[in-house]
Amino acid sequence: MEHLEKLPKGLAKEKSDRSRQNFHKHWTLLSLSSIPLIMTLGNSMLFPVFPMMERALNISSFQSSLIITVYSVVAIFLIPIAGFLSDHIGRKKVIIPSLLISGIGGIISGWASWKMNDGYWLILIGRALQGVGAAGAAPIVMPLVGDIFKSEDEVSSSLGMIETSNTLGKVLSPILGSFLAGFIWFLPFFAFPVFCAISILLMFFHVKTPKSKEEPIRFSIFFKKVKDIFIYNRRWLCAAFLIGAIIMFVLFGMLFYLSEVLEKDYEIKNVRKGLLLAVPLGALCLSSFITGKNIKENKVLMKWITFGGTLLMATSIASLSFSKTLWFIIAMFSLSGIGIGAVLPCLDALITEGIEKEQRGTITSIYSSMRFVGVAAGPPAIAILMKNTEQTLFFLLSGLSILAALATFMAIKPEKE
Repeated sequence: MEHLEKLPKGLAKEKSDRSRQNFHKHWTLLSLSSIPLIMTLGNSMLFPVFPMMERALNISSFQSSLIITVYSVVAIFLIPIAGFLSDHIGRKKVIIPSLLISGIGGIISGWASWKMNDGYWLILIGRALQGVGAAGAAPIVMPLVGDIFKSEDEVSSSLGMIETSNTLGKVLSPILGSFLAGFIWFLPFFAFPVFCAISILLMFFHVKTPKSKEEPIRFSIFFKKVKDIFIYNRRWLCAAFLIGAIIMFVLFGMLFYLSEVLEKDYEIKNVRKGLLLAVPLGALCLSSFITGKNIKENKVLMKWITFGGTLLMATSIASLSFSKTLWFIIAMFSLSGIGIGAVLPCLDALITEGIEKEQRGTITSIYSSMRFVGVAAGPPAIAILMKNTEQTLFFLLSGLSILAALATFMAIKPEKE
């Protein structure tokens, strides 16, 4: 019987180092992925709670939609500032305090819901604080991925995983929100600070940001460089910003509509409602994961996946005008989810890989702001349309999806590899 030869010391050490590096990378990616997951939970967990909230606080569906909107409006204005700060003082120095502020906002909203009969306005203040924290947390993850991972292939697959964690949060949100609200309707507010604390610990212990060898440039020079980026790339960047806003408008409008319809038209509540809301979001999550794994650094492929995904959104949503049977609504929204899930990793990769590291935080933050515009506008717009002309909302969402497809086709023109 032959004895297996031992590896030479040099090879053994190299293998051990590589194994240690892979282990560290996995924990880094897991820690980074926790941030979009938690921020999504903090927002989307509330969708199945809205009808209960409306009854408990005696507010309208439009007022309940503002609880999503105020979070997003605050984030829209602060995200570019957070991006600029992250480029200058470091990503972790912005992310960790932002998670702390978000957790405090959740405590304030939960306390107002618990202790006050007319606490609606204090809930909004707590949600605004959560928006402040959200501005400096999830949007900074994209440029941080670009800083930590070196090859474009690694960046694309890591961003796909980040976007998948975002969409996984959307899948878990209705189930978890419905489950917690089944005990006490405001419990989702108190759950959020716990999630933030977990993410802070993961970031603190497992994410090591690379040190910049260069001194931060003056604001005037930095502003000029950002301006030059927009002048040189304005066509495809503006298109990407527009598509991101439309995607989020459609997604959050769709979630608000489905939450209201399931409870008011079909009397489906609690965990069963959460499970049905999770079906299209599950399709979105799976699509995002598969896309992120396969696009690698192929920007031409990213363009055509984005084009196909937006067309799929348009056709599936337009089909909803023909039938209101429950299975048909879920099926069409699931197809829309597949389209959205395919588009998001492509946009993330196009923007992150297309911008130099020094200005990456600012540019990706502006992109995140545009996504939050869609998040802020979707629920109240759908609430108004549902009250007046419900049929119109399907044509609005479908028309916006077609606009996103046209912007992709006409403005995003990557060079062939």
